Amino acid sequence: MTRGAPVPDTVTLHVPFRIVKRGGRKEMQMPDRVRPERTPDTTLVKALARAFRWKRMFESGEFATIAELAEREGIAPSYMTRVLRLTLLAPDMVEAILDGKHGPEITLARLLEPFPVEWAHQQDRRGQFGGSGRW
Repeated sequence: MTRGAPVPDTVTLHVPFRIVKRGGRKEMQMPDRVRPERTPDTTLVKALARAFRWKRMFESGEFATIAELAEREGIAPSYMTRVLRLTLLAPDMVEAILDGKHGPEITLARLLEPFPVEWAHQQDRRGQFGGSGRW
């Protein structure tokens, strides 16, 4: 049996990336030419899930006011109101968040800021969030 070249003790690998904060956690962001498979931002997904769950609770009549539900959930009514607004996002925007196809500039803090309730106006606002063509 012949032996090949000796294996070096160390190997150096250079991977270009930068660290960005998304939803209160740090994430590696690859250069534009590298497109790794996107994974959904769990902070955004959780906020959407809470928003739609709370909306169902109101629609079912289980709770009559935001103050009642906020007290039960142990959060501030003003925060609940901002999160509930996420139920007004255009369906394709919700889908982009759930699929992880939104831009890195989309964070929960950014989504909790006021936005137009008309879906067409939300579409117009996309360009504000980055030039990748993704919202």
